[in-house]
Parts: sequence; C-alpha cells; structure tokens
Amino acid sequence: MAQEGAGPIIVMRDVHKWFGEFHVLRGITLEVERGQKVVVCGPSGSGKSTMIRCINGLEDYQRGEIVVDGIPLDGDVKHLDAIRREVGMVFQQFNLFPHLTVMENLILAPMHVRHMPRHEAEELAMFFLERVKIPEQAHKYPGQLSGGQQQRVAIARALCMKPKIMLFDEPTSALDPEMVKEVLDVMIELANEGMTMVVVTHEMGFARQVADFICFMDQGEIVEMAPPDEFFANPRSERTRLFLSQILH
Repeated sequence: MAQEGAGPIIVMRDVHKWFGEFHVLRGITLEVERGQKVVVCGPSGSGKSTMIRCINGLEDYQRGEIVVDGIPLDGDVKHLDAIRREVGMVFQQFNLFPHLTVMENLILAPMHVRHMPRHEAEELAMFFLERVKIPEQAHKYPGQLSGGQQQRVAIARALCMKPKIMLFDEPTSALDPEMVKEVLDVMIELANEGMTMVVVTHEMGFARQVADFICFMDQGEIVEMAPPDEFFANPRSERTRLFLSQILH
C-alpha cells in the first residue's frame, strides 16, 4: 500500500482496451495527483467513459498498467475491492434502487461494505444529504424526485463511502437544462474542498472553473492535456480546435 501523499493517486501507463475488434483505448497514459481535478472531454465514442470505468475496474483492460492509491488494478479481487472502497462513481443515469427510499439507498454500502452500524450510517447519510442540500428528501423514493435531485442523491450515496477519489461519467447529460446547475454546484463545492476528481463532461463552464487540467480525447487517445486557460485560448491540436469550435458558441 502506498503512503498517504506519496506520488500520484491515479496512474495509467500505456493502457489499451479492445471491445472485440474495436480498439477503444489506444495507449492511454495519465497521472492524477491527490486533490487534482481533471476534466475529460471529447467527441462521442472517443473512449472517455471507458477510460474512467477502467479506473475502478468496471471495465477490464488488456494491456498496460493502472495503479490507484498505490494499489495495482491487476485482476486480483482483493486489490479490486480495495480500490472500489476508495473510489466513488457517479453515472449519467442515477442508478438508484427504485424500491428503496433515499435514506435506504445511502446506507446500503456503508453498512454492508464498511460494516457500519445502522445508526452511524444514517447519521452519515443525513450529513451528506445536507451537503447536497436535500435533507428533506431522505424518506422519499427516487421516483418522487426530480432528475437533479436524484443525481444529487447519487453523489451523496458515493460520498457516504468516504472515497478518496470521485469519478463522474457525464453526470449532467441526462438532466433537463434547468437542473444542470444544481448538480454542478454540488460538484464545484466538492472540488473546492480538495476532493480528487475525474469528470467526463461537456460542461465547459465547469471545466474552466474547477479543472486543474483538461484532457481532450479522440479516437481512443489523449490528444491534448493542458490547464483550462491554455486549453481554451491556445489549443495545440487541430482536432482540439475543431472540437472547441463545435461546442463553444
């Protein structure tokens, strides 16, 4: 196990992945330091979601190396379990259990994975529901909430495991436009508190505001990585310039 604060918290070295014949990740190399915020953007089908799903073992990779918080993601089930305990994930679809209340959704993992007593898990759940500004929804079912509220519940659920890293896979793309801001506001707060975050998103305003650097992917490769000011003002690659011209109006 790595010492706290020793080296990058996420290391990807020459990572390749195939879906059958399709070479979806082509030699991805990326390092994320503790507390850094990385925004991953790029056209649809460029491998963004696959890349971050590899970080917590939701997707296997065939070549290269991934190390998370000093633990190699190498097919060892114990290593995989250890990594998943430290990595929270928020998806495009909220993936809440519809038959459980918000509170029941939040306490499930702390009780079963971290073996936390129920009363402690409930206290923790209320703390994070207050953080995402919906404590009054604790005893409702997901279907009774708006999309923005459900996504904030999903963020609170991930935080209940007290992760060291949060991965976000297009967390606002399934939301109505008026609900996007409420979710981004929660993410901005998390970023300001020093959470290590890797965020796949097209929300370029968010990227400008919180990213330490922006990682542009196309056709399974990292084409360009730069701090936001440099990325938007002076993109080096023609592919990046084309992408920005299409999404910045």
